[in-house]
Amino acid sequence: MGGAFLAAAVLARLGNRIGLPTIPLFILAGILLGPNTPGLVLVADPHDLEMLSLLGLVLLLFYLGLEFHMDDLKTGGRKMALAGGAYLALNVGAGLGFGFALGWGTAEALVLAGVLGISSSAIVTKVLVDLGRLGNPETRPILGIIVVEDIFLALYLAALQPVISGADSMAAAVGDAGKAFGFLLLLAAAARWGTKLIGRLIATRDNELLVISFLGAAVLVAGVSEWFGVADAIGAFMVGLMLGSTSSGARIRELVHPLRDAFGAIFFFAFGLSIAPGDLPTVLWPVLAAVAVTLLMNVLAGIVVARLYRFGPRPAANIATSLLARGEFALILATMAATAGLDERLSPFIAGYVLILAVLGPLAAGRANWLARVLPGRAARPARAPAEAEPVGVGQGA
Repeated sequence: MGGAFLAAAVLARLGNRIGLPTIPLFILAGILLGPNTPGLVLVADPHDLEMLSLLGLVLLLFYLGLEFHMDDLKTGGRKMALAGGAYLALNVGAGLGFGFALGWGTAEALVLAGVLGISSSAIVTKVLVDLGRLGNPETRPILGIIVVEDIFLALYLAALQPVISGADSMAAAVGDAGKAFGFLLLLAAAARWGTKLIGRLIATRDNELLVISFLGAAVLVAGVSEWFGVADAIGAFMVGLMLGSTSSGARIRELVHPLRDAFGAIFFFAFGLSIAPGDLPTVLWPVLAAVAVTLLMNVLAGIVVARLYRFGPRPAANIATSLLARGEFALILATMAATAGLDERLSPFIAGYVLILAVLGPLAAGRANWLARVLPGRAARPARAPAEAEPVGVGQGA
């Protein structure tokens, strides 16, 4: 276990020196030091890290819920909803079409729609911070799109779970979906109207008791969510949504940060352990085709969103490249697909796709001016939006 942490840390430090994000490097550490590559094997059986890996996933989504607020969707107004809807329509639609074109199956196509369609909040926010773009006018729609993606993801996973789990009949699938949505609505109602009560129950001045309380709540609700057919990660997200609005929310965000970083690294490392590099060449051409589709759809989305906000080519290029990276959500879908026994090619496909875009995304964002030179339109002053001038505070470092 110590070797796994240290190996991930060493590779991440090396990557930071050349401007690479940590997520693909954690995965690479798992690939290099796992049972599927020659040389030193730190963890022979990926299942040895299964529980810690799941805890990392729960904490990643719990933290994202802490950073998300119900008012964020209202703050952005109509334009934010239109921008997020346009981005999802282009990317999820293209992903679904690509999945059916591969011919791997309907459930697999639905998984690929989410994999190709949803950006990595972790990498996107890190790119914006590292490049000093938080004050740019186009950053607001970028963060707004992430908000819409997060809402879509919660609903998408709730609908996808009964489909990929292989319900015996249409009636069973509808029943499973109804049960999942019912539980999701219950959690949403608790987040909307139960914040004061939950805040009183969890409030304490003792940091030790607060950590034990929020960690227990997140893991318990994640487990109960699975019983109801809702992905455990979404259950944790909803707990974060509830606790983030309480009087203890700021302290919880501070206290969970190191836990999220440590166990999140193990989640990505453990995913790398399950990847056999020898399988990657079998999906090389589909991966490259998927990367090309994602590049094209992001450029189109950047142009559409820029025109909606009356931005010029440079902001359009920044939008297109900033949202390019795929990461933690794609790996969540890969984990769900593997658990459901879907096509075994999905795991190496998603691994290769995430690795390429997690590296390519930040590099492309830093060179967005190259793309801006070939985009149509002229530089224009951004449209004023006096009623919508507040920034959208979403998932910083999530």
